[in-house]
Amino acid sequence: MANPERRRPRRAQGELEAQVLAVLRTADAPVTAAWVRERLGDDLAYTTVMTVLSRLLGKQAVRRRREGRSFVWEAAGDEAGLAALRMRRVLDRERDRRAVLARFVTALPAEDEQVLRDLLDRTADERTN
Repeated sequence: MANPERRRPRRAQGELEAQVLAVLRTADAPVTAAWVRERLGDDLAYTTVMTVLSRLLGKQAVRRRREGRSFVWEAAGDEAGLAALRMRRVLDRERDRRAVLARFVTALPAEDEQVLRDLLDRTADERTN
C-alpha cells in the first residue's frame, strides 16, 4: 500500500484538463504528449497525459493530427471559445432550453445582460445584411 504521507492531494474535477489546455496554449505549434507532460512538471504518467488529451479531444477542446508514428496536439480554441462550448453542452443536456436560458438571462448582472443584448442585436443585423 502506498505511503499516505507521500500522496498528493487530489485535484479538483477538471483541474488537470485546464492545466493541459493552458500548457497547449503556450506552444507555438502542435506538440506531443511528451512535451505536454514535461511542461506540466508534476511527475505525471505519460498515460495520464494521454488520457486527459483523449478526453479533451472527445470534448472538442483539442485537435490532433498524426505526425510520424505519434500524434501532435493543439488547443482547439481560446478560453472564451472553450467556455462557450461547455455552456452549450450544459444547455444541450437540458429538456427545457427556454427555461434554462430564461433563468440564465435573469440571473445576469445588468452589465452582462447589456453585453448579451448588444451581441444578439449585432448578430441579428449581420443576418439581415
